[in-house]
Amino acid sequence: MNILLIGGGGREHALAWKMAQSHHCDNLFIAPGNPGTASIGTNVAIQVNDFVGLKKCVLENGIDLIVVGPEDPLVNGIYDYFSNDEDTKHVNVIGPSAEAAQLEGSKAFSKHFMQRHHIPTASYAEFTLENYDQGIEYIKAHTLPIVLKADGLAAGKGVIIAFTHDEALTSFEEMIQNKQFGEASAKVVIEQFLDGIEVSVFALTDGFTYQIIGHAKDYKRIGEGDTGLNTGGMGCVSPVPFMDNAFMQKVEERIIKPTIKGIQSENLVYKGFVFFGLMNCGGEPYVIEYNCRLGDPETEVILPRLQTDLVSLLAAADNGTLEDVNIEYHAASFATVMAVSGGYPGDYKKGFTIHGLADAATIPGALVFQAGTTFNENSIVTNGGRVLTTTAQGEQLQDAVENAQKALSKIHFEGMYFRKDIGYEFKP
Repeated sequence: MNILLIGGGGREHALAWKMAQSHHCDNLFIAPGNPGTASIGTNVAIQVNDFVGLKKCVLENGIDLIVVGPEDPLVNGIYDYFSNDEDTKHVNVIGPSAEAAQLEGSKAFSKHFMQRHHIPTASYAEFTLENYDQGIEYIKAHTLPIVLKADGLAAGKGVIIAFTHDEALTSFEEMIQNKQFGEASAKVVIEQFLDGIEVSVFALTDGFTYQIIGHAKDYKRIGEGDTGLNTGGMGCVSPVPFMDNAFMQKVEERIIKPTIKGIQSENLVYKGFVFFGLMNCGGEPYVIEYNCRLGDPETEVILPRLQTDLVSLLAAADNGTLEDVNIEYHAASFATVMAVSGGYPGDYKKGFTIHGLADAATIPGALVFQAGTTFNENSIVTNGGRVLTTTAQGEQLQDAVENAQKALSKIHFEGMYFRKDIGYEFKP
């Protein structure tokens, strides 16, 4: 089949790499893609929210399957656009409807959904400009720390963990009064702080059944020892040692099954990935957030571990056979380490030539996934804060981390930084 993958980051490079391995994949197009995806399929210069341009690409290239990487086009209704068009309704689109995508697009929507379906999550309240004064009083009376979340999409930057009431009040004012995140923070969800270890579980669903395709632990902070500012993710490990059968059974029974049942009972059209952002609080799982697509850099670690044909899985989600698929995982451990631009997550410069990509690929079992990169004449240069990842496997988790770092040590660009302690808490 002919496949169109939408997006241009590290997640999409990993998806392209995985799907291209399938004997079901005839031609792979990536919109807009990056230099990494260009070596796997055909990049097309169409932006992710240009639905008219994407439709033209679908019709010109006989696309059978559309896989949506990022969240924006999902929330903006890309599934509805293609499924409601007479010319494209036959195309299998992997992604939820705009209504179902509100599970990620609106923190308040997802909180109400979890409340209705008795899914464990932090207690919360929501506020807008209309009840701003009530929000101030709520914050003053709240225990510390306190979590403030912009209701809408804020490119992963709309969450503040405040350790003093003054900090929380300032953040609340910035979000609502000063529109720190634009319309995304017109409504703010204030949550109880959950003390635990953050982990992620990934499932594929057709809206009725599901298959778990992996789990991972992401490292968000820029500094080693989980210090400094939050980022989009500095690395991942999988499998996570404490996510044993007992813990995963709790996740399935208390979170995944009620979520899928809730999607079905509320008649939400959902054919795609579900990212369960969880907190392990003393062995008990709670939902921090839903995402309606795969994560980044989690995708770069879970797909190399997944041995099942991904395109077959996506086809099964469309033809009603998803529950019959056998999911198989590689026996090894996997780790991915992110290289970022100097200054990230603050201000940083672009356009630095990246050296050593071919050398990194010579490390046995190592993979390089490009994220914030672009072409400059005959060179690949930096074009974002998170530039690329190296993923590697090992018999033990720490072996995988060391192999990923060994591959990354072959790569260089001006100002390059990466954390050297990914998986530190699992060292023997």
